[in-house]
Amino acid sequence: MDINSIRSLYLDYFTSHGHAVIEHAPLVLEEDSTTLFTGSGMQPLLPYLLGAEHPSGSRLVDVQPCLRSQDIEEVGDNRHTTFFEMLGNWSLGAYFKPEQIRYAWEFLVDKVGLDPHRLYVTVYSGDESLGIHSDEESAEVWRELFTGAGVSADRVDLVTEARGNDEGSAGARICGYRDKNWWSRNGAPDTMPIGDPGGPDTEVFYYFPQVQHDPAFGAHPHPNSDGGQYLEIGNSVFMQFQRVESGLAELPRRNVDFGGGLERIAAAAIDSPDVYRVGTLWPIICRLEELSGRHYADETMAMRVIADHVRGAVFLIADGVRPSAKEHGYVLRRLLRRAIRFAHAIECFEGTLTAAAEVVIDVYSTAYPSVASSRTQILEALAKEERQFRRTLGKGLRELRRLGKESRPLNGGDLFTLYERYGFPVELAVEEAARMNIALVASWRTEFDVAKENQRLASKASTNLGI
Repeated sequence: MDINSIRSLYLDYFTSHGHAVIEHAPLVLEEDSTTLFTGSGMQPLLPYLLGAEHPSGSRLVDVQPCLRSQDIEEVGDNRHTTFFEMLGNWSLGAYFKPEQIRYAWEFLVDKVGLDPHRLYVTVYSGDESLGIHSDEESAEVWRELFTGAGVSADRVDLVTEARGNDEGSAGARICGYRDKNWWSRNGAPDTMPIGDPGGPDTEVFYYFPQVQHDPAFGAHPHPNSDGGQYLEIGNSVFMQFQRVESGLAELPRRNVDFGGGLERIAAAAIDSPDVYRVGTLWPIICRLEELSGRHYADETMAMRVIADHVRGAVFLIADGVRPSAKEHGYVLRRLLRRAIRFAHAIECFEGTLTAAAEVVIDVYSTAYPSVASSRTQILEALAKEERQFRRTLGKGLRELRRLGKESRPLNGGDLFTLYERYGFPVELAVEEAARMNIALVASWRTEFDVAKENQRLASKASTNLGI
C-alpha cells in the first residue's frame, strides 16, 4: 500500500468510527509563542485536551504537516526528517485505553496490512516513588491482541533505555519503560511545567530483521534503541494528569492523543527500513540522481539532506515564511543553505532547489492544494536564495579551509566572519568545521553572539546618524 493510500485510508477509517475530520493547522502557529513550528498534531489542540469543548465534538482525526527544526542535524540517517506528516486521532473523553489500542491495531494490521509478528510495543513501567503505577491495562489489551493473532506476548520491564542497551529485550513483545513511556511536552512527571498535561503512553514499533543492530547504540537491541532494527511508527498518549503545584492532578476528563508518522508507517508497509524510499520522498531522490549523474547508494546522506530540506522549505514557503535572519525565516534559510551545501558536494549546481521543489509540489498537489497554488512563489523564493548563496559558497569554503591551516581552534569571531561575509548560518559553519576536523574554542557561541550584537548596534548607530 502506497503512502497516499495510507493517508486517505486513515481518515476514512476513523470517520467510519465516528470521528470528525478537522482542518490541519499551519506550520507556523501565530497564537503559540512556545515554539517556532507545529511539531505534532496535538499542539493546536492543547486547549481542548485541557478541558475546552471542541466545536467538532469529542472524536477528532486529521493529518498534520509538522516540522521539527531541532532534528536538522539528525537528517541523513534512514529515519529522521525535519518535515513529516503525522496521522492523529483524539478522544476528548469519549474513549480511553482499550478502544484506542484496538483502533491502532486494526488500522495497522487489518487496514494497512502490517505483519503482527513484526510489531513490538512499549508501555509505562510506573514510578512508585511518585505513586504512579505501571500501565497494566494497556499491557493486558496488547497481550490479548497479540495472543488472538497467534503472536507471542511475552513481557519484560526494562525501566530505562540504559538497561535495555546493556541487557536487551530478548525479543519480548511488550517492553516496559519509565521515562520513555511518560509523555509531556517537557519533563518527567515531577518536573513538568505547571499547568501542562501528561500521562503514560504506549508506542508501536516495526521490526526489520534484515537490519543488523548497530552496537554504537548499546550492546543489545530493544525497541527503544536507535540501533536500527526497530522503527517507532506510532504513539498513543493517555492524557489523564495535569501538573499542579502539589504534584499531579487528574484532568476533568481522560483524553487520548495518537500520533503516527505517515512516512514511517508507509516504510513499514513496503518493508523498507529507509523512509526515503516511500512515495513522497523517493521521486525527489530520483530527480537528484538525474541532476547529479550519481547514485543514491553512493551519495545517500547528501541526497537525503537535500530531499528533506527542500520538502520542508516548500511547505514553509507555502505557509508564508520567507528566508531571513530571524526566527522562522532563519530556520528556512538554514534548511536551504544546508541543502545547497550538500548539492554542491555532489555537483548539483544552480537550479537544483527549484528542480527538486517541482517534484515536491507535484507529489503533494492533490493532498495539499495550497502547495500547488503557491508554486510560483515557492520557486521564486528558492531560486533567489540559491542564487544568493551560490555566489559566496565556494569563497566561504575556501576561507574556512584557510582558517583551518592556521593551526589554532576557530573562535566566534571567525564564525561571524563566515556568517556576515559569506552567508554561512553559524550551525552550517560549525558542521563544516567538524567535517574538516577543525577545532573550535569552547566559548565560540558566546563570542559569536557578542560579535553579532556589536554588528547590530553599529548598524543601528549608523542608521540614526543618517549614514
